Amino acid sequence: MQTLEDIGRQLEELGQGLGLDYFPLHFEEVPQSFMLEIAVYGLPVRMPHWSFGVRYIHQLIQRRMGHSRLFEVVFPGNPGRAYLAKGNSVAENSLVIAHVLGHADFSKNNTLFRRVQEETGYQIVDLAARHAKGIATAIEEHGQQRVEAILDAALALEAHIDTHKGVHREPYPKFRVSAKPSADTFRGRFQSLPGEDVAVAEMDPVQVAEPVPPSPEQDLLWFIAHYAPDLEGWERDIFLAVREESFYFQPVFGCQIMNEGWACHWHAQLLREAKFLSSQDYVDAVKTHSDVVRPHASGNQVSLAPNPYHLGFCMWEKIVREQGLERAFEIRRHDDDFSFVRNYLTAELAEELELFRYVAGKDGVVRVVESDIDELRETILAPKYNFGAPVVSADSIDVDGTLHLVHDDRTDGRGLDLRRTEKVLEYVQRVWRRPVRLETVDARGAPRTLTAPTEA
Repeated sequence: MQTLEDIGRQLEELGQGLGLDYFPLHFEEVPQSFMLEIAVYGLPVRMPHWSFGVRYIHQLIQRRMGHSRLFEVVFPGNPGRAYLAKGNSVAENSLVIAHVLGHADFSKNNTLFRRVQEETGYQIVDLAARHAKGIATAIEEHGQQRVEAILDAALALEAHIDTHKGVHREPYPKFRVSAKPSADTFRGRFQSLPGEDVAVAEMDPVQVAEPVPPSPEQDLLWFIAHYAPDLEGWERDIFLAVREESFYFQPVFGCQIMNEGWACHWHAQLLREAKFLSSQDYVDAVKTHSDVVRPHASGNQVSLAPNPYHLGFCMWEKIVREQGLERAFEIRRHDDDFSFVRNYLTAELAEELELFRYVAGKDGVVRVVESDIDELRETILAPKYNFGAPVVSADSIDVDGTLHLVHDDRTDGRGLDLRRTEKVLEYVQRVWRRPVRLETVDARGAPRTLTAPTEA
């Protein structure tokens, strides 16, 4: 009887023979409870915070109600790390290994994943462990309450990063070089004559203080870490640690449909090619595949949001079938979910998958609305804009240190949850230690200013 290790080795050889390219992978079988913990925390070792406990309880309830089941947790890197549940059968974990090979190929070769991993050093698990150790040290030195207050603010803003500006950024320049008319008497009189504009060469360079920020800043974690008036060094380090981990999670979020669909395509393909599996193991693995890529949640015949595994799998199967594997490898390299869905979710496939756009009425009834394919694509992608967070920027700082934030409701396309927003502002004010104001709009679109409560 073949062991899981034997099957894994043969699956790797098969995948590489079919063109999969990935960094070395380390597999480890762990208890299901540990799988749940690392799925909730996002990493095997991570900074402690009460919010992860809330997420853990939610996941535990979902699992006991039969709405979710963890087959694998994988972390891209060099080497990559994957965890398999000990409670799974050999057939289930055979599928999981094949699935992980697809993820590993995707994360090594996709442009967005590769760029972020290059910036974070391909060692996110070790990096997160160092962050956790640093926070444990901060707790010993400064106390649980002070550290938790910083983590409250940082984790409340964890989605507010700017991936276009990268992990490693220089502070704003303090001055910019401007020009003023020369003090020379003759040149001054010459410049006052009508005609062409004065050449730059006839102006004296001067240094002008740059405003902070020089333009609206969306990377709130970076901005607060560097420009909060009274932030201490250890507090700044916590903000930057949360920010660095947020960069790691961004491509996971931004490529979820592509990445999960690619992994599903490859576990299906490798299982079809795996002649070394017994007939029973193959049948059991195919049953597991059906559970993973089913279009609807357990017990439901309709879904208000597409299962990314199912949607991505069907899209990749269509691409490989109609355009070939080499073209699929190119798409895997260059696209993210936005370009993938917009370019390759066709009207024919959407009809075949019975995808639809819906609206929820004030009476709570959900109704299907007719929609063309472009509207359907944007409905699927809408939750992915800006890492799933509202577009909020640091706009200016007053002389007294008041921080002005602006919610871009037009670009954002989403309103704010006012109760949650007020709580986040309270967290931000605790670390900014000056008044904090947020300009947004109310439910009617009228301007509204939210102010964080100040401590007495």
